[in-house]
Amino acid sequence: MKKLEHTDQYQEIIQNGKNILMFSADWCPDCRFIDPFLPEIERSFPDYTFYYVDRDEFIDLCATLNVFGIPSFVAYENGKETGRFVSKDRKTKEEIEQFINELS
Repeated sequence: MKKLEHTDQYQEIIQNGKNILMFSADWCPDCRFIDPFLPEIERSFPDYTFYYVDRDEFIDLCATLNVFGIPSFVAYENGKETGRFVSKDRKTKEEIEQFINELS
């Protein structure tokens, strides 16, 4: 998974191709719960590029996008938001896969 490094990069990412941003934080236990199966999810959806967005580092971006719970996922394709799975609840592998499948 790639990591969002700076705010300007966000604009570049969402404009090009199919991308899924995962909003997370190192201290978040529900975020750590999904870590073991994220690589498998990435391999299952090769059409998407996945980006890790540190909520604490990009709190202003989170506020702009109304992402207040983590872990959360926001998908983009060529500049348009195509879906979001945003809540403070723990997510399962099956729920994340269902979210991505429904983007198509």
